[in-house]
Amino acid sequence: MENQKLPNATAVLVLGILSILTCCCYGFFGLILAIVGLYLTHKDLIIYNGSPEKFINFKQLNTGKILCIIGIVINAIMLLYFIWIIKMIGFEALQDPVLLQEKLKQLQNL
Repeated sequence: MENQKLPNATAVLVLGILSILTCCCYGFFGLILAIVGLYLTHKDLIIYNGSPEKFINFKQLNTGKILCIIGIVINAIMLLYFIWIIKMIGFEALQDPVLLQEKLKQLQNL
């Protein structure tokens, strides 16, 4: 019996890393990457639970899963932060530098 690799373990690890690295992209892209990574993790866990002795890269899958969970948390926080910024400052102020300066001064005086 030859040991095999789980088919999506490397992809899950890469998606987990990318979800953390892209958290500054408004939290949206990283959140999608992390959710896809968790979906692929679920698919591989079903395969792994069928016969765990056949697979050699479960630790890689588990590391990717942890990174995806961290990515979801960080990206959700970033997404909520950007929504809060837009709510406090307004979308039109983000497009006009003069109006943005005025809004920021108003927020500093609060």
